[in-house]
Amino acid sequence: MRTPSLFTPPPNMTDAMRRTRRHMLARTGLAWLVMMQVMMLAFPGYLRHGARAPEAQQSLEQAIVLMNWLSLILCVPLILYCAWPVWRGAWRALSQRCIGMDVPVALGILAAFVPSVVATWRDAGEVYFDSVSMFVAFLLTARFLETCARQAVNGQPHESWDAVLLHSADRLAFWFVCVQILLAIMVGLYWWAVQPGQAVAVTVALLVMSCPCAMSMSVPSALAARHAVRLRAGAAGPGGSASLDKATRRIARQNLYGSLAWHLLMAPLAAIGWVQPWVAALTMLFSSLAVAANAWRLTRRAGDGVASGRGAAQPA
Repeated sequence: MRTPSLFTPPPNMTDAMRRTRRHMLARTGLAWLVMMQVMMLAFPGYLRHGARAPEAQQSLEQAIVLMNWLSLILCVPLILYCAWPVWRGAWRALSQRCIGMDVPVALGILAAFVPSVVATWRDAGEVYFDSVSMFVAFLLTARFLETCARQAVNGQPHESWDAVLLHSADRLAFWFVCVQILLAIMVGLYWWAVQPGQAVAVTVALLVMSCPCAMSMSVPSALAARHAVRLRAGAAGPGGSASLDKATRRIARQNLYGSLAWHLLMAPLAAIGWVQPWVAALTMLFSSLAVAANAWRLTRRAGDGVASGRGAAQPA
């Protein structure tokens, strides 16, 4: 029997939940494939400002034009298929006159993709296809982890404080998104007036960082870890429930407030132009992985305790 983990599928998993996982995994896999190709195609652009002979510079510029068009072609399925849940969620939120997680994500993708298309068509200006592909791939990865964590505790009994923590995380994420969007608009207008060439990059970086993926999965990942511990301890008998609940609450709060602190640290750096869009996408992924890793510590520590309990129960 496979040992339960943080993202073990629940025994009551429905066909709809399985389809959701398959579709998310397919979109995530394609996004990573596109991202790797676009990153390779973007490499000549990183060499544009180096010193070289005029003939070599002209050849490099021609290569950059070709690579930009290839990147644009590759990003079309990324935008239309991989990011489709983002467009659907953003439209649903706006039609209900509310701001959800998908609204700033959609704005960030559009703010990077549309200027890149225009720059490619005009053969002038900066392109951000690498940042777009990284953002979508990392976003889908974080959301896949969040979905697995939420499905792992689907239908499981919850403590009274579970709902309180979940509500606190959702409310904090909502207000964070609102403030971050407002900050991105204000800072973007400032940069447009002071240094227009940096306005798009700064705005995109702030919009990318407005996605509260880590905050959204902070509590579900902790609850999924607790559920995995309880499944492991099933054969060894109950015990330590109060201490497990206490550790779960501690992990959930660490995840929630730690991810918020990370965003508050990175947002000013992005506002002054020190964080490029691709760096913002990378930090978003790292924060989500850090949340999952912190929740995994609970299963590791409790799993060692279960193993010790089983060893002590063996006859001499």
